[in-house]
Amino acid sequence: MIDIRILAGEDVPWAGVHVVQVDERIAPAGDPDRNLTNLCESLLEHAPLSPAHIHAMPVEEADLEAAAGSYARTLAMLAGTPPVLDLAHLGLGPDGHTASLVPNDPVLTVVDRDVALTGVYMKRRRMTLTYQALNRARRILWVVTGAEKANMLVRLRDGDSAIPAGGIRREQALILADQPAATALGRT
Repeated sequence: MIDIRILAGEDVPWAGVHVVQVDERIAPAGDPDRNLTNLCESLLEHAPLSPAHIHAMPVEEADLEAAAGSYARTLAMLAGTPPVLDLAHLGLGPDGHTASLVPNDPVLTVVDRDVALTGVYMKRRRMTLTYQALNRARRILWVVTGAEKANMLVRLRDGDSAIPAGGIRREQALILADQPAATALGRT
């Protein structure tokens, strides 16, 4: 995971910024596996962002299907109907996943909602934005780090629809990759 503390020093109109989650693991509050834990530690502690402007996926709810529906309504409240995010910040997994759109999961075929639940992946279920929600974003920012992702980065760049990340539209997308991840780009 990238350290987003660097945003804290940038000239950002923080009062108007709302942060929504692209995905989250089903885990208790404060669990180190939670994306929200890193988000709060990296951004809230270093930037003048109101805690009320971070909209956590409600993964602690007993009824996760209802919680996913509730989060979809939060997105609509913040970003219109259908919701259009200004920016979707995505990573890339060594298996080609992005958000929690993971290989062979039924969530890859969800077309009737913006927020859905996955099966178990790496020992946890997850809540994720679906392709349709992510593909409506005005801009896509990919941040790819690590040599283990080099081959998938090539496939992402080439629009390989056989990997989950390949289902994300490429127009208005920017890829930032560290040197280890970018090593295979020069060989293709």
